[in-house]
Amino acid sequence: MKTILYAATALALSLATASAHDVANHGLPYDARDAKVTLVYEHPLPDVPGKSVKGVLVEYGPGGYSSAHTHAKSALIYATVLEGAILSAVNGGKTETFTVGQNFTELPGDHHDVSANASKTEPAKLLAVFVVDTDDIPLTTPRTP
Repeated sequence: MKTILYAATALALSLATASAHDVANHGLPYDARDAKVTLVYEHPLPDVPGKSVKGVLVEYGPGGYSSAHTHAKSALIYATVLEGAILSAVNGGKTETFTVGQNFTELPGDHHDVSANASKTEPAKLLAVFVVDTDDIPLTTPRTP
């Protein structure tokens, strides 16, 4: 747990200087409206062989959303809202609104039913920190009906 907290802290501090790159090879772009998804950080965990921490910045324009999806089977995700407000629902649960500074967790195997900007007029942004098997790709897969 201590390692995860250190990794999340390091990720948050490094966001301003991280070298962002397209994440198409990580399977992140999928059916979405006015959503930009960027891998901003990636580092193997030195004391947990085969595991890595990966940071994904999700930026939604007004009214933007991502389709229902699942994440890599090994993924434990800690997401925090950086700007605006985010709607989120997991595993058929109630849709909740998270605002700046609030966070939520997704566990391995969870189904992310709703991921959207709560506002039709303002942008929203969140940082999703994945603790995942290093070779577990894609990170995000659209759910099929």
